[in-house]
Amino acid sequence: MKKKRLFIFVIVMALVVFLSSYQLDAYITRPGGAYELSPLVEVVGGDDDDAGSLSLMTVSMLTATPALYVWAKLQGGYKVLPPEQVRSPHESDEEYNVRQLKLMSDSQVNALKVAFEQAELPYEISNDGVFVLNVLTGGAADGLLAPGDRVLEVDGNKFKEMQEFIDYLSGKEGGETVEVLYERKDREISTEIELAPLPTDPERVGLGISFVEDKSIETTPEVEIDSEAIGGPSAGLMFTLEILNQLMDEDITKGYDIAGTGTMESDGSVGRIGGIDQKIMAADSADIEIFFAPNEPVEGGGDSNYEIAVRTAEKIGTSMEIVPVDTVEDALAFLGELQPQ
Repeated sequence: MKKKRLFIFVIVMALVVFLSSYQLDAYITRPGGAYELSPLVEVVGGDDDDAGSLSLMTVSMLTATPALYVWAKLQGGYKVLPPEQVRSPHESDEEYNVRQLKLMSDSQVNALKVAFEQAELPYEISNDGVFVLNVLTGGAADGLLAPGDRVLEVDGNKFKEMQEFIDYLSGKEGGETVEVLYERKDREISTEIELAPLPTDPERVGLGISFVEDKSIETTPEVEIDSEAIGGPSAGLMFTLEILNQLMDEDITKGYDIAGTGTMESDGSVGRIGGIDQKIMAADSADIEIFFAPNEPVEGGGDSNYEIAVRTAEKIGTSMEIVPVDTVEDALAFLGELQPQ
């Protein structure tokens, strides 16, 4: 009898471990939290005596397990996403994380540019090379370059524009060797790479990487942003407003707890994001009073972020005010008319 009970116990424990730890090919998202931006952003010598707050919103994402999958199907606010809705083709989890951190970095460059233009203060943008997002298996750079590397030079040539980099490599043939100078974790490394047909397009040769331009910005006064643990571009609008709030003497929050979401484009327009409904739920849980939602229309039809946000706010019964924005000027105009608390 004791052996039978022990056997049943072992089986049950094995089942529990399997249900809670076996990773499915899917992801679970849920409402995250509100992160006040003033501890993350510091304008050197800037104004920090504000009564209200500006916060970015997050959505938490987990790799699905059988137990989490069932829980997500039963729990409100949770979503089950197939991998193609999260990762790009040929992209690993590591490469996905690198891409999200790069998107956050680029959103900060745009936020600084737009904020300093609004404040009529000087800034300078420079190109720091080509940022490697992922390395294709079987490609020329497989095992040599890695996601997060910055290609600084090829054959001694620096490239001010990404197209120059593309044009240079397109003039090469398979079997030719190029000398690549790249940066990895603040260390410059030089290596020779023999160009080969691209795994995704055998008629073309190259390094076998996907990449984006890597830009940086210098401002006067300097701005320090600490957001290493947060990925994605959706906090661009709120970073812009926080930087402006510290650059200006007046408190643009007027004493309110304000959050929002939306990408910040270099021209000041605010772009749509994913998970707006979950961010509304998270903002309500954090007692946010005003929420900025992108109002960009959907190509081919469909609800805008703002429309989904309003519908979600009505569903959960929040008193939080949802404000539509197409540009940073829309947000600033609303805040300008806001009566102080």
